[in-house]
Amino acid sequence: MDKQNVTENIKAPNKDLEVLRINFPHCFDKDGNFQLEKFKAKLTEKEINFSTESYGLDWLGKSYARLLASDPAETLLKADENHNSKTENANSENLLVKGDNLEVLKHLANAYYEQVKMIYIDPPYNTGNDDFVYQDDRKFTVRELQNLIGVDAEKAKRILNFTQSKSNSHSAWLTFMYPRLYIAKQLLKDDGVIFVSIDDNEINQLRLLMDEIFGEENFISQITVLCNPKGRSQDKFFATNHEYVLVYSKRILPKGYFSIAKDIEQINTEYKEEDEIGQYRLLELRNTHREFGKHNRKNMYFPFFVNKTDGSVSLYNTNGNIEVLPNWEDGYEGCWTWDKINAENNIHLLVGKESNGAWKIYRKSYANGAEKMLKTILINKLFYTEKGQKEFNSLFRTKDKIFNSPKSLHLIIELLKTITIDQDIILDFFAGSGTTGDSVMQLNAEDCGKRKYILVQIPEPIDPKKNKTAYDFVKDELKAESTIFEITKERLIRAAEKTSEIIDSKITEKEKEIEELESKLDLDDKEEKISELKAEIKVLKNQDLGFKIFETTPIWEDYNFEAEQFDSSQTLFDAGKLTKEDIKALLATWKAYDGIALTQDLELIKLGTEPAEVYTAYYGNGKLYLMNKGFTTGHLKSLLEKIDTDKRFEPKSIIVFGWHFESKSLREISENVKTYNNKKKSDIDFITRY
Repeated sequence: MDKQNVTENIKAPNKDLEVLRINFPHCFDKDGNFQLEKFKAKLTEKEINFSTESYGLDWLGKSYARLLASDPAETLLKADENHNSKTENANSENLLVKGDNLEVLKHLANAYYEQVKMIYIDPPYNTGNDDFVYQDDRKFTVRELQNLIGVDAEKAKRILNFTQSKSNSHSAWLTFMYPRLYIAKQLLKDDGVIFVSIDDNEINQLRLLMDEIFGEENFISQITVLCNPKGRSQDKFFATNHEYVLVYSKRILPKGYFSIAKDIEQINTEYKEEDEIGQYRLLELRNTHREFGKHNRKNMYFPFFVNKTDGSVSLYNTNGNIEVLPNWEDGYEGCWTWDKINAENNIHLLVGKESNGAWKIYRKSYANGAEKMLKTILINKLFYTEKGQKEFNSLFRTKDKIFNSPKSLHLIIELLKTITIDQDIILDFFAGSGTTGDSVMQLNAEDCGKRKYILVQIPEPIDPKKNKTAYDFVKDELKAESTIFEITKERLIRAAEKTSEIIDSKITEKEKEIEELESKLDLDDKEEKISELKAEIKVLKNQDLGFKIFETTPIWEDYNFEAEQFDSSQTLFDAGKLTKEDIKALLATWKAYDGIALTQDLELIKLGTEPAEVYTAYYGNGKLYLMNKGFTTGHLKSLLEKIDTDKRFEPKSIIVFGWHFESKSLREISENVKTYNNKKKSDIDFITRY
């Protein structure tokens, strides 16, 4: 039987090695170790140049940062059952996790591997005034670190000095960010994108770090956001009034991927013409770039013929029509933006107009589906930090700064619009005030989407000396421990209430539209429009405004999570001291490790008949968990009968918490599962975890 420990494998999976193992199996030795020289030799055969002349980002602690990215998790996950059982949260697919985000990302690595469409983070900027210091509670000796990361004693000592000295150097910040971004990349879907807010203090280091992790070819943009039009008066030389949003993709994306729909105001301003199809504008068909012309685009140089009476356009000459070529006023022979085939297929979109004695060809560009690209400099007043502060204060009904300088909802919504659609998952592992979750709810209400969010926030204590208002608010009004996490949680609750009001208003508007449509007798597509409105109302009424909460909790004291299997020669772990809550935490942790979403509830499987003898197991996604004591031969018989008769119950793995089973019972289960597999030609794995 397969034996595993509790947390040994709960870490970010190294999928890059899996790809290499599949495509270059000869580059691995018999123990599964990757042979770099063999790999290089193979690539050299393909004339790939390994030049020593290159550049990259290096810093004290880089090898340590890589260790942190692959190190096992040191915590378990525990559900907030009181919160999660509330009506609005019970079936929610939104998630708020309390804990250090590196630990949380490791827990999410399997359950949400390549499931996230967009990541937005607003990490510490390392300004010197934002309280960022690198703190690491991992305890290594110099020799241990030497062996783990392959450095000499002097470098190991220097790394340990800065990781344990609350440093805020560039090296400390990079060591902090590297493992988080490394794991985050693995959570992104193949067409996923990450947006990172940052300022001048670390923009250069972050750009190089992102190049290394995501690949320089996947750099999308460095957006500049005007966030403080007045500028920071405390600055030494120039009053800084901007920040950046750095954008990287998981892979190379096609042109126009980030375009968003134009708003009504822009459409009404630009699309002033209208016909039976809808609003449109006229765009000149001649290519306006003089580097293109008849000399290098011969297939796009041909005449159109215009009826001067009505402006209709044809590719064929008839009496009285005007010939129009894509020539410039100075005689330069240009070209069209369409070739002849495209022109023939879309001739109905072309219009001829006379201007200053010369005829030009225009194409109709309709407003329906019209998109625009965001600019690399965002100057919208709605994106100001001041706007974000007002939005937050409005939710909390205060003029005081309970949370300082939250991002504007409108900025995050604008970014969400570029790549997310219905049912996409959005992750923010520096959740702060919870702006990202608020933005997801508001955008869903706006476009009837079903996006889901995952937010992570460490329970960072609020210092009463620095922000007594926030400290007192959480302590007195929320009746909770004064941490940033409690503000995040409260923001989501209040934002949900506000979004619910917005939804009610939109439903009322759509119901009125339906009434107006029903009163019209001569509308051809009336039933289709009514059907669309009713579908939108249904989606709005079922918006997910709740969220489930999980938190990281330390692995049990005295628990030897290094052990791969039970060893009677070792001091026994006292499993008898484990509570029901401990077992639930272990189950939640294993569930995520086995690829099951944290928000998905496991089905309770009752084995046995008499109430006193019923054993409860937990089932989901083909995994059956046997966590509790008291499993008997009768329960085993009941389990095998259920597998045999219940077509909906098809476990592919039976996973047992070994500390709650005697070795005799484990052998019995293992042997019976093996016999069942042989008899039924099935393939059920039996796994024991300690």
